[in-house]
Amino acid sequence: MAPSGPGRVRRRCRRVLYWIPVVFIGLLLGWSYYAYAIQLCMVSMDNIGEQVLCLIAYHLLFAMFVWSYWRTIFTLPMNPSKEFHLSYAEKELLEREPRGEAHQEILRRAGKDLPIYTRTMSGAIRYCDRCQLIKPDRCHHCSVCDKCILKMDHHCPWVNNCVGFSNYKFFLLFLAYSLLYCLFIAATDLQYFIKFWTNGLPDTQAKFHIMFLFFAAAMFSVSLSSLFGYHCWLVSKNKSTLEAFRNPVFRHGTDKNGFSLGFSKNMRQVFGDEKKYWLLPIFSSLGDGCSFPTCLVNQDPEQPSTPAGLNSTAKNPENHQFPAKMLRESQSHLLTDSQSWTESGINPGKGKAGMSNPALTMENET
Repeated sequence: MAPSGPGRVRRRCRRVLYWIPVVFIGLLLGWSYYAYAIQLCMVSMDNIGEQVLCLIAYHLLFAMFVWSYWRTIFTLPMNPSKEFHLSYAEKELLEREPRGEAHQEILRRAGKDLPIYTRTMSGAIRYCDRCQLIKPDRCHHCSVCDKCILKMDHHCPWVNNCVGFSNYKFFLLFLAYSLLYCLFIAATDLQYFIKFWTNGLPDTQAKFHIMFLFFAAAMFSVSLSSLFGYHCWLVSKNKSTLEAFRNPVFRHGTDKNGFSLGFSKNMRQVFGDEKKYWLLPIFSSLGDGCSFPTCLVNQDPEQPSTPAGLNSTAKNPENHQFPAKMLRESQSHLLTDSQSWTESGINPGKGKAGMSNPALTMENET
């Protein structure tokens, strides 16, 4: 037990250090509130109407910024469900067998009923030695959190959290509202920033807050706009940051658009079906994080057959989750768990999440 003492101390020190970027953002946000609301609006603005309008708009953006940032930080990443963990007997078999075909055969038997379609670069089943589980599609092991994270995008030091299925919408809203927050400050502070250089402001401490506030807002606007634009592109293509750098590998081979369902469906997969929740940091993403609709370019010999009676559902647009349109040949096989798109994310007819994967009609790629 003695060696574990220093190890615990090091882990606690790392946890404290990981919070430094978050504390820095918090202090910067606190200063910006004082500089804008007090020094700019209350002290430097002479027009009462301008003061009221700026303060109302500012506090609205400030509240949405803080709310989305809070949800991004403190929403726990989702981990694979118990169906993806190996049983005790399967773990023992893996330990006895050397890595190779026998090792893969054990994993194939363990995952034969799981909704997994992606593979490693060598074509092997994706298995995590640390967590001892078969990785669901789009799941990756985070070395910082030391856990497998569902639909992992990246580990963000500015939120001290993994960005993945459970909080990716919150992260996007955090980027959007922080960008709007900075742009609003820069736009309303601009005329007073100009007065600073033309000696049009009283010689008080407010003038220095106004100058630095404009510089900070303009600088962060540039960096946030590029980051937010990049993640908007990822959403439009239904990619994560990891998938943008390394295309997902399916049973039939690499397919960079394997998870792309078309622009509107890609948006709804992240933000949900109800548009009234899109701009609020409230979880509304579709699915369960373990299985995703997948466009297979070639027919998969291991692909489960389409359940009988599904054709009647596909022909009735009112009973279909997504609008039916003509597909190109490469998009003719779309697999998904129809129940995973419901609000509960649970299939009452199956013992395991994502076990049923009926064909789903998909709109043309945009």
